[in-house]
Amino acid sequence: MSTARGGTGRRIVLWRHGQTAWNLERRFQGSTDIELTDAGIHQARRAARLLAALRPDAIVASDLKRTAATAAELAALTGLPVTHDAALRETYAGEWQGLTHEEIIARYGEQYAAWKRGEPVRRGGGELETEVADRAAPVILRHADKLPEDGTLVVVSHGGTIRTAIGRLLGLEPHHWEGLGGLSNCSWSVLGGGARGWRLLEHNAGSLPEPVLGDDT
Repeated sequence: MSTARGGTGRRIVLWRHGQTAWNLERRFQGSTDIELTDAGIHQARRAARLLAALRPDAIVASDLKRTAATAAELAALTGLPVTHDAALRETYAGEWQGLTHEEIIARYGEQYAAWKRGEPVRRGGGELETEVADRAAPVILRHADKLPEDGTLVVVSHGGTIRTAIGRLLGLEPHHWEGLGGLSNCSWSVLGGGARGWRLLEHNAGSLPEPVLGDDT
């Protein structure tokens, strides 16, 4: 799948949802619909105050409870509506869902090791990472294409989906996607439009994006 080129000055902020109980227990959530903890709600409110300062033009979010609640905090501050799209859900991971990290390694050690090596693996019989990118990246691009020239889109999604979408939008080969580190709860990454397409400006950030001052601008 080809990547679309970003428009001049446009930004995409990819924001992970706040903390859930399964995050604390290190359980693989996947597409299971888990709510935010009280701490997760506070994380979303803090992050929303920062992101509102970017004066976003649009908000699109996964339709699962944890992302919908996170997006709602930014919507309350900006007055923007939230467009929910199931294509932004986390990776469906079949039998892995609900298992802890240790249980996955114990029961599916070879499958886990192959995934970490960058091989295409249907974790727990679920989706391939490329299939997640196939559904999520076009939604992001469609909304980004509607932005004004210097507009900002906030995408509220999940760690795995954000990583695969970034990899696809940057034109990276799938076996390199794991090289993009994970996002902490309620942290975000920022893509900006450049002359040759989208560029990764910030990754796993928890403060407002700052301009890059230096030679590589």
